[in-house]
Amino acid sequence: MMITKQYLKSKPICKVTFIVPAKEADNVSVAGEFNEWDTKATVLKKLKNGNFKGTINLPKDNQFEFKYVVDGEWTNEAEADGYQWNDFASADNSVLVL
Repeated sequence: MMITKQYLKSKPICKVTFIVPAKEADNVSVAGEFNEWDTKATVLKKLKNGNFKGTINLPKDNQFEFKYVVDGEWTNEAEADGYQWNDFASADNSVLVL
């Protein structure tokens, strides 16, 4: 898994690209505070090499908790900026710092 960040000079925005290697998966999405944990709001596109990829614009100078949903199974980003315990889910969430 991988996240790339591209900060725009003209706006207080960061283009965040999520890449999830999941050749066997049918569906991958990103759910988090930035989309109200909606598993259908940020669906990643499957590429020919088996990776899933998607880019979203987020306001910089913020941090967001998120997880990937791979064929219905919630999973963290291995290279997240950090992790935050969530009592509702009784698990850690990945943290994205912009």
